[in-house]
Amino acid sequence: VEGVGVGVPGPVDDDGTVFKCVNLGWGVFNVQIELNRLTGLKVKVGNDANVAALGEMWQGGGKGYKNLVVVTLGTGVGGGVIINEKIVSGSGEIGHININEKEKEACGCGNHGCLEQYASATGIVRTTKNYLKEHPDAKTVLNAEKLTAKDIFDAAKNGDEIADKMVDKTAKILGRGLSQIACVVNPQVFVIGGGVSKAGAFLIDRVQYYKEYAFHAARETYFKLADLGNDAGMYGCVRMILD
Repeated sequence: VEGVGVGVPGPVDDDGTVFKCVNLGWGVFNVQIELNRLTGLKVKVGNDANVAALGEMWQGGGKGYKNLVVVTLGTGVGGGVIINEKIVSGSGEIGHININEKEKEACGCGNHGCLEQYASATGIVRTTKNYLKEHPDAKTVLNAEKLTAKDIFDAAKNGDEIADKMVDKTAKILGRGLSQIACVVNPQVFVIGGGVSKAGAFLIDRVQYYKEYAFHAARETYFKLADLGNDAGMYGCVRMILD
């Protein structure tokens, strides 16, 4: 055994210190030192989204690129930044880029108008339910009582105008958010993963709204789908140890 790689759901410093993992009930402590003490093995620790990004760069949708951003669209919006094939520590919370200062509903983080309030699976369902509540006579196959992101994308693919409008709104907001990241990072490619990415090329085509907002030098950034699914983090952990 060469070592142990760990991806944790929280901010992680370069030395393996975790600054609270609220979902695990962890405070601030050094996971790397503690796990090394318990196992006697080499240990590397990273934020789970960052580690997944490293895996996608190494053996997934980002293979062949050195500078990329992996975006996961699921219950929330996560992401990892890779520069020169190395994780940028501290990144991973791209879902909390503020995208709408007029939003009245609070995000799970306590702020208002975060990217994940619109671009996550939860977000597009929330947006659609709000629309249907405001437009009770809207002609659509969507059922506000039983509604998933998959329902919305499937209906949009089948020509439902309301569903298509909701997908369009989501893609536009996501494109805008990613354009802000590109201004700072200028990745060669955005790799889109998570449950929402199962919409495939339909989603990738729509996110090209990005070009309307992007700085000219980053306007032609590629978009690809992630390949590794839930295994991305394991590939990334191996790559951390090999590095």
